[in-house]
Parts: sequence; C-alpha cells; structure tokens
Amino acid sequence: MLGWVVASIRWDPLQDLLALHERLNRLAGADEAGWMPLVDVSESADLYVITVEVAGLSREDIQIVVQDGKLTLKGERRAGDVRALRFERVERGHGRFVRTFVLPDTVDASSVAADLQNGVLTIAIPKVSGRRRVDID
Repeated sequence: MLGWVVASIRWDPLQDLLALHERLNRLAGADEAGWMPLVDVSESADLYVITVEVAGLSREDIQIVVQDGKLTLKGERRAGDVRALRFERVERGHGRFVRTFVLPDTVDASSVAADLQNGVLTIAIPKVSGRRRVDID
C-alpha cells in the first residue's frame, strides 16, 4: 500500500520577497566584490527595522540614502595591506557592497534613523499612521 505524506508549511511572503531580492541583487552585480553583509528585516506595529552585520566598518565607511521609495545601503570594508601578510584562509568579505530595499508607501522616509554598535547597524524606518485627525477651522 502506498501512503501519502503531506507536509504543512506556513507560507511567509516576506521571506519569499527577501529571497527574490537577494537573487536580483546578485544578478545585477550588486555584490561586485564577492560579499554582502547579512541582513535581517523585521516589522513591528509602528516601524520596520533593518539589522545589518558590518563588523569592522565605521560610520564613515557606510552610506545610507533614502530616495524615490528606496533605501540604499552602501559601504566598503578595506582589506588593509595584504602585501604584508600571507593569508592561510580568507572568509570575511572585503571591498564594496550595495544593498537596496524598496520601501512600502506606509513609511515616513524623512524620519529614518540609524545606529551602529558593536559591528551591527540598525536602521529604523517608522510607519506613517493610516489615520490622522483633521481639525475644523
């Protein structure tokens, strides 16, 4: 007798969108130097948060631009004087990177804030409230 096993997997559209985003970035050559920082995107009731691993980078090495409904993160990790060293193994990415995220219409692009601590960049993107009180003159 042949039995059927059906697996139930919860579909996560945000995860599918992020995976497609990664594939498109790779096809477009956004990771020209062979590395892209790891990113987590989360959402709460009032904001989106992008968390990026950028160990070894300073604030001056990172640029964040919000324009035309997109947030673009650019940066560069310099390899240092590689002529002076003989590497046995290299796993950390070096060079330039570019990551672009399409922002929903429900965000306040003028209030985006970023913080860099312990090699982790946190970008907070506030949502715009769908309701607002209108005063009558």
